[in-house]
Amino acid sequence: MTKHVLYISLLFLSLSLSAQKKQDHIAFINATAHIGNGQVIEKSLFVIKGDKIESIMDITGIKLNPAAFDTVIDLSDQHLYPALINPNNILGLHDAEAVRATVDFAEVGQLNPHIRALIAYNTDNLIIPTVKTNGVLYTQVTPRGGLISGSSSIMALEGWNWEDAVLKADDGIHLAFPSNVEARAGESDEHYKKRLTQYTSSMEELHRFFEEARAYYNTETHPEINLRFEAMKTIFAGTSRLYVHANKAKDLLQVFSFVRQHAIKWPVLVGGKEAYKVLGELKQSGIPVMLNRVHDLPSKEDDEVDIVFKLPALLQKDSILFCLQLEGDMEAMQSRNLPFNAGSAVAYGLSKEQALAAISLNAAKIMGVHTLIGSLEDGKLASFVVSNGDLLDMKTNAVILACIAGKPIQLNNKQSELYFRYLNKYKLR
Repeated sequence: MTKHVLYISLLFLSLSLSAQKKQDHIAFINATAHIGNGQVIEKSLFVIKGDKIESIMDITGIKLNPAAFDTVIDLSDQHLYPALINPNNILGLHDAEAVRATVDFAEVGQLNPHIRALIAYNTDNLIIPTVKTNGVLYTQVTPRGGLISGSSSIMALEGWNWEDAVLKADDGIHLAFPSNVEARAGESDEHYKKRLTQYTSSMEELHRFFEEARAYYNTETHPEINLRFEAMKTIFAGTSRLYVHANKAKDLLQVFSFVRQHAIKWPVLVGGKEAYKVLGELKQSGIPVMLNRVHDLPSKEDDEVDIVFKLPALLQKDSILFCLQLEGDMEAMQSRNLPFNAGSAVAYGLSKEQALAAISLNAAKIMGVHTLIGSLEDGKLASFVVSNGDLLDMKTNAVILACIAGKPIQLNNKQSELYFRYLNKYKLR
């Protein structure tokens, strides 16, 4: 067994034994703590009690009394982070996309606000352990398909079933905003008009649905229950978010108008790839953004080649609340690269602590769970990650310990098992 693996095993054993003895007052000392709100404590005391964070403080020059705690774990030369959050993802909603029976993130029909991703979440999904290995401990399971896909929920990546894993059920409804039609090179007039008609029809359908849902919400009694309109009540009441997926600049301007017209109280923009073209309007709208993956290409051939990498820094400069997410090809498998997307944004203008906030506290704020998770602050859930190096750097990221609500979790997965199997087989260790 290597020194690194031994260290992980001893830490996990220490916490597990503590839990077995019901000694739940645990102190972690001497780690460099990255709080998640921009603050860094070089030599920290991090105390958890049960499933909550009791305190965190700088102990430079302070002598501790170990007897005050049930367990003391020295994390000298290690880095302590809040649990990372993976917004807007189908992680846990499919096992093999090529096998339709295992795909639970898309339903038939165009208007499905009543569909709940929550109950389709599979805690035994084989991709999940590979994601936890890099420090991602929470995900927002999100449906796809149609104009209105359904409601997402925020889940811990640990539990026997979805009831165990849920942190916040039905946090918001997802709307795939129709995209403006632009003429394509070589396209016939007939085909262009057909696409334009489809776009106009989708917009009319969307406006009509929201107007009818609003009327339903404003009516006290109903002779017949409409499940779709019932699901929309929380949007108009302002108790859940409306996540609007759009990327093109023209579409973003339409989104700003749409949420004003329908008096949406908690809109969130998802994607925003061309947000740099409408920064002034975006800031004025006050709408937070779940930015799409940093590891991507520009939308158009004449865009700046690195504009996608620079976009987080541009939003940060304008004080626009944003977080990072990974919607797109192989997004569930890509979830493990969430910290490295944030790390790439550091090379293009963000500070390391701003990049960390983009995958922790900012994400929690946007989804309305910042009183529970997102930063290492008193009273929040004891969900945290310890890395032997910089968590945002793919060269040094080495998670040696992770806890969800005070419970230590296993960090092995199928890939690490195969790694050690063949390491032993060919006597490479």
